[in-house]
Amino acid sequence: MQVVITIVSLGVFCLLAEIFNLRKLLVPVTVIGLLAILGISLNLWGIDPSIDSNYVSMIAVDKFSNAFSSLFILLTIFLVALSGDFYKDHPTKISDFIAIKIFLLAGAVAMVSFANLSMFFLGIEVLSISLYVLAASRRLDIKSNEAGMKYFLMGSFASGIILFGICLIYGATGYFDLAEIKDLSQGAGLPIWFPIGITLMIIGMLFKIAAAPFHFWAPDVYEGSPSMTTATMSTLAKVVAMAALYKLVIGMNSSLSTTFEMVIVVVSILSMTIGNIMALRQDNVKRMLAFSGISHAGFMLMALLSLTTAASTLLYYTAAYALAGIASFAVIIYVTRNKDNEGIANFNGLGKTNPLLAAIITASLLSMAGIPIFAGFFAKFMLFTQAITAGYLFLVIVGVINSIISIGYYFKLILAMYTKEASDEVQAVPFVYYAVAVVAILLNIIMGLYPSFVTNLLR
Repeated sequence: MQVVITIVSLGVFCLLAEIFNLRKLLVPVTVIGLLAILGISLNLWGIDPSIDSNYVSMIAVDKFSNAFSSLFILLTIFLVALSGDFYKDHPTKISDFIAIKIFLLAGAVAMVSFANLSMFFLGIEVLSISLYVLAASRRLDIKSNEAGMKYFLMGSFASGIILFGICLIYGATGYFDLAEIKDLSQGAGLPIWFPIGITLMIIGMLFKIAAAPFHFWAPDVYEGSPSMTTATMSTLAKVVAMAALYKLVIGMNSSLSTTFEMVIVVVSILSMTIGNIMALRQDNVKRMLAFSGISHAGFMLMALLSLTTAASTLLYYTAAYALAGIASFAVIIYVTRNKDNEGIANFNGLGKTNPLLAAIITASLLSMAGIPIFAGFFAKFMLFTQAITAGYLFLVIVGVINSIISIGYYFKLILAMYTKEASDEVQAVPFVYYAVAVVAILLNIIMGLYPSFVTNLLR
């Protein structure tokens, strides 16, 4: 709980910084504060949650929550570092955007540390409301307005479904406490609305991760939102929702019914196939990555088929995906910041005008496609291995085919950078874009070379 409280305190400081005219120090002080919070999270590694007697019924501090919380804090550091340059010309004060991102992080940590369904829902709402505001933050941009309204309406509908599911579970068990619910689920005699409640909660979470057939909002919202918001939704928000879904399922019951497993298989196949096929048709980079994210959500869902052993694999996959996403968006934000759109044509000739940025986004896309030596390859290999062990060879075959398909649209962007001539003049690149992109992709490569460094964290 102290991590959440510290994060919220940092968010309050960001709001007060504007009053005391500390705008120039806001980004570096916030990054330093997040690094300190990361240290606190790492210092809590392996602590028994029972010693936190004041909050044990609400927050569970364990290896799972600490590992994912540390990943979320790291991603937020990257996003805050990029925000300084991105929002410098925005009419709204930068302190507002930084504070919203910090409060979003508080919701993210709550979503993977909850021991009570009320805390789980509070985390969802804090994270979701922050994203609604960020999506519609460009008041004079009709696309941003549309993205914010569409995300708000669809997201509120999904949150309502989750809340209805929580109510049914409470009505069936009489508890919000996750441990009590899990104990009761092991026995017989629970009313029919208990599985209905779990189903509704999972449906709502499938919307949050943009898994098919609940994915229709993602391409429009990704395209219309400011690029920094898209980067947040594509990386931090998606991996938060996936980690929370995993904890929710394993917290309700340690084993899944055959029917539920088949539903996960179908949703996984639909997400991978629809995401990749639709991404092939896109000329807008943000829409392309939106459909790519839908595809990756399908891959991540494979972790739900091996609940007892997949936590470390899910951590590895989400870290590999998010770091590649951060690196790619650092380049995308720079290339398209003065453009009217995010078309692939904007990247023409980038390999000649800025070889380093072109190499970074190329490495990021190759990681997402699952090419060695990048972490994305080993992440998919681990998921496929576990799926085969669980008896889902057909699902693995579909996954391999979709990985091959994904190479087509990733290389569409790569070929534009290296085979076409640039049409715009070369502009100076702020150091922060280089720093974030290089550090993120280097971490991805290090994970690919030493995967045990991450996978052993939860063993």
